[in-house]
Amino acid sequence: MNAEKKVAFYTLGCKLNFSETSTIARDFVNEGFERVNFEEKADVYVINTCSVTDNADKRFKTIVKSALKQNEEAFIIGVGCYAQLKPKELAAVDGVDLVLGATEKFNVTSYINDLTKNQIGEVHSCEIEEADFYVGSYSIGDRTRAFLKVQDGCDYKCTYCTIPLARGISRSDTLENVLNNAREISKKNIKEIVLTGVNIGDYGKGEFGNKKHEHTFLELVKALDEVVGIHRLRISSIEPNLLKNETINFVANSKTFVPHFHIPLQSGSDVLLKRMKRRYLRRIYTDRVAKIKEVMPHACIGVDVIVGFPGETEALFLETYNYLSELDISYLHVFTYSERPNTEAIKMDGVVPKNVRAKRSKMLRGLSVKKRRAFYESQLNNNLTVLFESENKEGYIHGFTENYVKVKTPWNPELVNTLHKVNLTKIDEDGLVRFDFIT
Repeated sequence: MNAEKKVAFYTLGCKLNFSETSTIARDFVNEGFERVNFEEKADVYVINTCSVTDNADKRFKTIVKSALKQNEEAFIIGVGCYAQLKPKELAAVDGVDLVLGATEKFNVTSYINDLTKNQIGEVHSCEIEEADFYVGSYSIGDRTRAFLKVQDGCDYKCTYCTIPLARGISRSDTLENVLNNAREISKKNIKEIVLTGVNIGDYGKGEFGNKKHEHTFLELVKALDEVVGIHRLRISSIEPNLLKNETINFVANSKTFVPHFHIPLQSGSDVLLKRMKRRYLRRIYTDRVAKIKEVMPHACIGVDVIVGFPGETEALFLETYNYLSELDISYLHVFTYSERPNTEAIKMDGVVPKNVRAKRSKMLRGLSVKKRRAFYESQLNNNLTVLFESENKEGYIHGFTENYVKVKTPWNPELVNTLHKVNLTKIDEDGLVRFDFIT
């Protein structure tokens, strides 16, 4: 019945969402749908939502309007974190027909009997306590790298975060299934796999439906390093208290894991880390960065940081700013704190005015530009390997080195999804790096 039907997808948020969107898309294709770009006319539009920040919530309405401009009769489906947290709010958006929560999203095609638009959005959403089983996911065909989900949910109780409410308890894919998925990806001529999850350093918990660890993250990393056909493996965001020295040492000598880490900090103030209920203090973070740089001097280190958290005085903000300024890191992802319902932080005193939050965010984003520039400068004249992307951006093709330096060269379609040894020569006016090929 779906032979002539088209479906399009839009993903908000993290790499984990991208892996799950890709898996859901394969289910549609298996049911006879043709997948098209979101900018094209489709019969069904699936929007995978995020609720990490208030802005992600607001963007949903804009995306729905964009889909309806393509086809006002299109069947609109909302899935993902926002759909789990605020299903009725999502269903009330004009044009939305179906909303699926944390577990239901993986059976989306079974909820579509026909594609007649609903007057009111239909909701199927579980209590988050029921999200206690694992559904594996990986992305293929969307990019030159694949996002491989190895873990879902989180048992941490950070006072600003809604993710445990949106995704449930920490649980892991089985090691065997992760390795099988990695082998499947390697057969598709995809050169790089990025490991993703909500709290991937917690890998192994809930692997067989129980709370104990059957395997550790280090065991996962070691096993993946032996999979034949994978050129690069990259670890996405990992908590500093779960990134052990043994893992850092292994990556430094690995066949396939690249020297790139993204480690959430959130604040450089121990006072605020305690208010956030983070599971480490600044000393741990400093030690992790020092260890990485000791064994991998050219490693790229990205940092998540939140500005404007309740109780962040000017002095505490400057403590974070100065700490990051002196730390040997490569770039920042800056998040402006936004109040989220059902979190501890929303009830805290010391609310930071929004104009002050914006000012501090701008300062840290400026620091990030300086850090990235300094890191790129430190890599000039080095011989590195670039994996080229698939887009033609204003006559240039871009790519990333193993340690996440972004490079550019005039567009050449023969370079797409290929690896090349290069020598980094100079930084262009747009902040990207030029290079010479090494023959």
